[in-house]
Amino acid sequence: MDRYGEFCPVSMAAEIFARRWTPLIIRELLAGSTRFNDLRRGMPSITASVLSRRLGELAVAGVVERREDEGGAQYVLTAAGEELRPVVEQLGVWGRRWLPTEYDEQDLDPRLLVWDIHRNIQLDEVPRRTLIELYFPDARAEYRAYWLIVAPNGAEVCLTHPGGDVDLRLSSSVQTLTNVWMGDLSWTAALRTGTLKLTGPDDLRRAFPRWLKLNLFASVRPVANAHR
Repeated sequence: MDRYGEFCPVSMAAEIFARRWTPLIIRELLAGSTRFNDLRRGMPSITASVLSRRLGELAVAGVVERREDEGGAQYVLTAAGEELRPVVEQLGVWGRRWLPTEYDEQDLDPRLLVWDIHRNIQLDEVPRRTLIELYFPDARAEYRAYWLIVAPNGAEVCLTHPGGDVDLRLSSSVQTLTNVWMGDLSWTAALRTGTLKLTGPDDLRRAFPRWLKLNLFASVRPVANAHR
């Protein structure tokens, strides 16, 4: 691990927290992911070796505890790790306020988008088990189609068709659904532009926007004219 060689608590904390990928790993743990594969799904570009190394470093630092159960290894934040929650949240608020919301193509990833959406479903609004197909025609072929199974007791992302009839189909550019998810574009405006389409029974089409909580930082208003 790189060291600054200073006694200052900022530098000592940065040696742990400011490592590449580490803030995102802590973000995922704070969001409720505890399994190795779920952590990777929240960070689609991280390699298994880097994630394993970072988790090991965080365990040595006392931020993460590895636990074994019948399902394998779980990674759980310690009290020290949980205390990083306001740090991560404030970092997100700052990024939302001061960095551009016109995302570069490299910033748009349908895998992360769908994963983030699935864990922010308002389950108490879902009346019954519903199979939703999400299709991104502008994404790379292997990242175009996903299926969400949502029910009052939970939500699940499937990378292959899980079987059964699709109840609701959503087709959108990655940019458009990202803008909706981040609170920069309303559902009504997205549907009006035609870059987002919902097909299915009327009751589900009307209800679906109510099922989504939107991103944690969607309510933060960006500062005008922020630029890179």
